[in-house]
Amino acid sequence: MGMMQEFREFAVKGNVMDLAVGVIIGGAFGKIVDSVVGDLIMPLVSKIFGGLDFSSYYVALAGQAAGLPLAEAKKAGAVFAYGNFITVALNFVILAFIIFMMVKQMNRLKKEAPPAAPAAPAAPAEDIVLLREIRDSLKK
Repeated sequence: MGMMQEFREFAVKGNVMDLAVGVIIGGAFGKIVDSVVGDLIMPLVSKIFGGLDFSSYYVALAGQAAGLPLAEAKKAGAVFAYGNFITVALNFVILAFIIFMMVKQMNRLKKEAPPAAPAAPAAPAEDIVLLREIRDSLKK
């Protein structure tokens, strides 16, 4: 079996395709969550903490002047960007909560589904039916 054929068989298996779709949707979903956190939640948190851009909170470690925007402070040297970390951590918590709720709903739907009725036994093959008829005729 050639390497390309073996790879093709591997790539078209159901689990690999499901994983690929999951990764693509997960990436897009992550962008949506980033937008929710960055555009909706963090401005509210920023308002609570004095109206400043929360993601630009940092502690200068290389003697940068106070009040520089985060990008300029990073160019001037090392910074401890705790605001950005808090934003990313909040993003993760929201994403994890949403995934948890999705899994919880999927598990609930699986439990509610009625068990499938056992399949009816397959009809015997024609030759077996004929052999049974012959057997029954011989018994008589």
